Amino acid sequence: MSTAVSDHPVRLPRPVKYRAQREGITLLASMVALMWIVEIINTIDSNRLDSDGIWARSVSHLWGIVTAPFLHASFQHLLANTVPLVFLGVIIALHGARRLALVTVVVILLGGLGTWLIAPSHSITVGASGLVFGYATYLLVRGFFDRSALEVLVGIVVGVIWGAALIGSLVPQGHVSWQGHLCGGIAGVIAAYGLRKPRAKPAAAAPAAAQ
Repeated sequence: MSTAVSDHPVRLPRPVKYRAQREGITLLASMVALMWIVEIINTIDSNRLDSDGIWARSVSHLWGIVTAPFLHASFQHLLANTVPLVFLGVIIALHGARRLALVTVVVILLGGLGTWLIAPSHSITVGASGLVFGYATYLLVRGFFDRSALEVLVGIVVGVIWGAALIGSLVPQGHVSWQGHLCGGIAGVIAAYGLRKPRAKPAAAAPAAAQ
């Protein structure tokens, strides 16, 4: 007796799918809330927390790679990052908290390490813009890695809405870390590749019947 195995992905029951989406959005909301709470504390403390960002090539401050995305130079800086972060983050969060967490960790660590390596000497980088770039490039390219027409369409929409702003942010200008933007964007592509859907294995040929 033979058993047929379907190559189609298993569809989650709707209650499970909706719960995963709620968990993803809750995680995103928690991240954004943490950024605003930290900025309130930072403002009260005369922005002293800004010194906990990424210090270029300073081994003693290597931990700043993790803290930098949650620190901002001002409320205006934070607001400018919050809008695209929420817009892009929600799209990722709809795939669940685990997916959002994995993309976030990859972008923060790899993007932050890249910024630590190539940022100007004696500079300190803070802000979630590198994370925004990582989310954007993840959404732009994941459809090609997953071979999903819907995800490609989502990437096109992201490109139309945010493409010009993202490209413009790569142009060197005073007090803006184009290095953080670039490295965050590269990390987003790496995240999309690393989290791509596994290819379906071709079914094994049935053995020939004995004569």
